Amino acid sequence: MAVIVTSDFRGGARLEVDGEPYFIVEFQHVKPGKGGAFVRTKLKNMKTGLVIERTFRSGEKFDVPDVEEKTMQFLYAQGEDYYFMDNESYEQITLTKKDLGDRILFLKEQMPVNILFYKEKPITIDLPTFVDLTIVETDPARKGDTASGGSKPAKVETGATVKVPFHLQEGDVIKVDTRTSEYIERVRSGS
Repeated sequence: MAVIVTSDFRGGARLEVDGEPYFIVEFQHVKPGKGGAFVRTKLKNMKTGLVIERTFRSGEKFDVPDVEEKTMQFLYAQGEDYYFMDNESYEQITLTKKDLGDRILFLKEQMPVNILFYKEKPITIDLPTFVDLTIVETDPARKGDTASGGSKPAKVETGATVKVPFHLQEGDVIKVDTRTSEYIERVRSGS
């Protein structure tokens, strides 16, 4: 199994801590005047999405988790279960609402996503950074509303609510950043 040392830490690097797969969100090498050097980190659990802070001694070694990524297509959701298919082998897998967490807010049928497998078991998905979604419900645009000032909530086809400029209306297609849930731009007018 591959090993990572604290001197190899980089943002996004993967490591196994206490038998769980994590990736590094932030890290800082610290060399105090007294005592040994250490590394302060923020780690995100790849299975649960929980972020923890940990400090490690300089030179400490960790196993690199057995994580594989595979691009699959989201087929449909039924109750708490979400079904995905490998377009090459037609193999299907199921993940639960709990496995996916907030990622379901931007998941559209037929969307390609990266499924993360840990020890050959699917654990979660990585969405594309940007998705195009249709506004299905929002307050109508009013005369005097400007494109540059303020925002209003808009419900999109996946059920998520996104803050959008006042001039947008139902039927408009918008680009949303899946990492921050922020409106980026209008892709196409619905009228």
